Amino acid sequence: MHKITLIGTALGLLLGTQAQANEAPLVGTLAKIESARSITLGYRDASVPFSYVGDHSGKPMGYSVDLASKIVERVQQKTGLPKLDVKYNLVTSQTRIPLVQNGTVDLECGSTGVTAERQKQVAFSYGFIYVKGQLLTANDSGIKSFADLKGKNVVTTAGTTNERFLKSYNVEHKSNMFVISAKDHGEAFKMLETGRAAAFYMDDALLYGERAKARDPHKWVVVGEEQSREIYSCMVRKDDPQFLAVVNDTLAELYRSGEINGIYQRWFEQPIPPKGLNLEFPMTSELKAIIAKPVSDPVE
Repeated sequence: MHKITLIGTALGLLLGTQAQANEAPLVGTLAKIESARSITLGYRDASVPFSYVGDHSGKPMGYSVDLASKIVERVQQKTGLPKLDVKYNLVTSQTRIPLVQNGTVDLECGSTGVTAERQKQVAFSYGFIYVKGQLLTANDSGIKSFADLKGKNVVTTAGTTNERFLKSYNVEHKSNMFVISAKDHGEAFKMLETGRAAAFYMDDALLYGERAKARDPHKWVVVGEEQSREIYSCMVRKDDPQFLAVVNDTLAELYRSGEINGIYQRWFEQPIPPKGLNLEFPMTSELKAIIAKPVSDPVE
């Protein structure tokens, strides 16, 4: 009996050693995180409901922030750290990619659309929402489509694909618009609300987020034919398949388990902080398709 126990113990140690040997050593971002015992997340402060600062705590919250938190849990398991310090670094449309590239930010889950151009600079995870470029305007503005924008002030957010598209559209269609580039989505909506712009062009989900912040959300309406289509994804550094796999595995598990549905409903279909805003934006058929079959390629 004693001999069998010793053999069993030796076999267990041998199998444990083999399992450790088969486990790939941590490299790239995971090795960096393990060494620093911390991970730095990029966040946006005004991209409701994806990533924003909504109360006096100064801490980011939102749909993308919740997804990033789930990824952090998986990273901690992967590194085996008993405690993982989570740091937040503010990013903007202009700084988000450079800060991921230079290592300041390890993971950015905000409101960044996947494009072929951006894929040359960073790597993208599976998508977590599908968005369409449209217009936010007042109910009584008379604006129903892009043809109605001729000669009007139209605001968008600087450093976005929407800004580039709107400027190109203006030239191509000779619309004689005056395109205003705001520093962030909040400033863009403020320009619309105060009459400095007749319409705000941006991704539909973000427009519904700004609409929800208005004193009277139902004074504002999202209109216009879809001018662009994008998938939002988390960004990580290029050529780091080990870390990207951890991010994708986390999202895939959220999708398989159905947990993503509750997270989505919390931020898009229910009252959210700080003032009980409700986007009234049900999950689209396109997002349901992404959840059923995760993708990270650009939308053509």
